[in-house]
Amino acid sequence: MTETLSSRTPQQALAALLDHYTPSRLLVVSASEMPAVQAFKTAHPECELTQAPTGSLQGSVSNQRYDLAILADCLEHLPLREGQQLLGGIRNLNASRLAVLVDLAASQWQSKDFYALAMQQSERFQRDQQILTLFTYDLHDYKQVPDWLNARFWAHPERFGKYWW
Repeated sequence: MTETLSSRTPQQALAALLDHYTPSRLLVVSASEMPAVQAFKTAHPECELTQAPTGSLQGSVSNQRYDLAILADCLEHLPLREGQQLLGGIRNLNASRLAVLVDLAASQWQSKDFYALAMQQSERFQRDQQILTLFTYDLHDYKQVPDWLNARFWAHPERFGKYWW
């Protein structure tokens, strides 16, 4: 399967995500600075930016809720199991939206590991021989609502108050 490469840079893709969601609380887990995040913070000084080093979240950072979490230059430096715990913990407890920028060749991760966490592959970027992949997760649209999941199939409002089971 041939996957197409994005014409944008990773920083442009992150900037587009930040502009789309405009988070008021942003968590960044990275071993390096990201120009897109710094530009967003400059343009939106009201945004509360929390930067955490690569590894498990410590102290008050782990007890907070964020609008968006960005992980970049992070999973390549962690064992797979520790990375899964970090990513799953952030997804389940700290943020409803995630963006993960990862070099799959330089890490123990495979695409299926992200799919197992309900993440979607958004874009792929190439610079020289390095290929970065952007995976995203949004709790509000990660799964489409099935057609059968509505009141027409499971509730009978006309029977409310008439029968006791």
